Amino acid sequence: MELTLEAVALFALKLVHEADGGSPILRDDPVMDGYEREMFGLLVRNGDLATIQRKLNECMEPALEALGGANTVLGRELRKLAAQVDQASTLDELNAPLDTLKDYLKAIL
Repeated sequence: MELTLEAVALFALKLVHEADGGSPILRDDPVMDGYEREMFGLLVRNGDLATIQRKLNECMEPALEALGGANTVLGRELRKLAAQVDQASTLDELNAPLDTLKDYLKAIL
C-alpha cells in the first residue's frame, strides 16, 4: 500500500509542478518531501488512516486546480475518486479506491 500511496502523491504533484519540456518530477524530488514511501509506511503501520487521507488531500487539491477545477470533466472525475478515498473508514477499504485514483492520475499524465 505504501508504494501506491507514494505513486498517487507523485502523479498528483506531477500534474501541478511538471511543465511541458521541463524536467520530470521524480520520487526523490524535494516537492515529494513528506510524501515518500517510508513516511506512508509509518502511517500504515500505525493505522493512521486520517493522516493518510489528509496527506493525499494535500496533493489532490492543487492537482484539481491544475486540471481547471471541479467544473471540468477531468476535475469532476478527480474529485469523485478523491472523495471515494476520503470515504474509506479502514485501511482495507482504502485499497480499491486508492488503486482507482492512482490509475486515473497515471492515465491523465
